[in-house]
Amino acid sequence: MFDVLVYVYEHYWRPDACPESGLLARKLSALGFEPEEITDALVWLDGLQALTQENVVSPDAGSTRVYCDTELDRLGSEALGFLQFLVSAGVLTPRLREVVLDRVSAVPKGPVALDDFKVLVLLVFWSLGEEPDALILDELFVDDCDRVMH
Repeated sequence: MFDVLVYVYEHYWRPDACPESGLLARKLSALGFEPEEITDALVWLDGLQALTQENVVSPDAGSTRVYCDTELDRLGSEALGFLQFLVSAGVLTPRLREVVLDRVSAVPKGPVALDDFKVLVLLVFWSLGEEPDALILDELFVDDCDRVMH
């Protein structure tokens, strides 16, 4: 599923540039993606689109978020730590944090690996037509082993 999501992110710069689900599924199938991966990814993207188009009241910025056991199991310790980093850095608003948590919960199995979690966060920004600042993009794209220390 994550390979399909990465392909969509890399090839469609905006959600409105992405073809409708049926056409996208045929294109992905022609590229060699497995039918189950395509279905999972398209269901996940449909859920993301529905969430980002809803007019939902955002949690208060001063509130404390308590994660339930299911969320903690799905996130895993690395993704939870990275989520906390994004929230504390002000990259994710309380509303976006909830969108990310919903989309993590929609992943067929967990815990979500850190690299996969980063893909989900990128797609949340992508769905809104936003791009995080350069330093956060660096955190989302570059593996720690590929970093050059100055």
